Amino acid sequence: MPQPENRPLGILGGTFDPVHLGHLRAAWEAAGFLDAEVRLVPASVPPHRPQPVASAQQRLAMLQVSLLGQDRLRIDDRELRRQGPSYTVDTLSELREEIGAHRPLVLLLGIDAFAGLPGWHRWQSLFELAHIGILSRPGHSTLLPMSLREELRERRTGRVADVSATPAGRVIEIVVSALEISATRIRSELAAGREPRYLVADALLADPVLLESYRRA
Repeated sequence: MPQPENRPLGILGGTFDPVHLGHLRAAWEAAGFLDAEVRLVPASVPPHRPQPVASAQQRLAMLQVSLLGQDRLRIDDRELRRQGPSYTVDTLSELREEIGAHRPLVLLLGIDAFAGLPGWHRWQSLFELAHIGILSRPGHSTLLPMSLREELRERRTGRVADVSATPAGRVIEIVVSALEISATRIRSELAAGREPRYLVADALLADPVLLESYRRA
């Protein structure tokens, strides 16, 4: 097993508005597949999607409650503490400075987010800072733009060892459980006065105050 300083560090970003079992399961499976430490990184001001309904403090509290009782997944709140848009390239640059030049860093992205990568701020710099782990689901495929297919041609690997042996630059597919859960659906359930049981962590449902912002939306 890799030593802690060489163990891959995985990053899963998002608004987590609210965090749900689809997020948690995908992060959990990626951590196991890569033998990695995985951090969930809630965005403060996401540049590519509508702004969150819940506040930064509420979303952070929901993550904290949802991760109780385990030690494989952790929270990194740096984007909530940083001013301006939550650009992933800035987050990876900060992390690379902190962990050094040699530890593997893996940006975890769903396949749809990966397909939209060419629209991200300084997207090609991401490959210089980290590997990319594509979280894919059985039977789900997405058409990738040509610029991304060209990047994949030299970077794709099916071997975890290639990711563990180098700090950045590879792309690996990670097949995760097909949990078709969306934060939009959960917010709709709560706004209608229904309980989204088995869509979010039980500990989150047990604290009604944390979900109150969606009931009022």
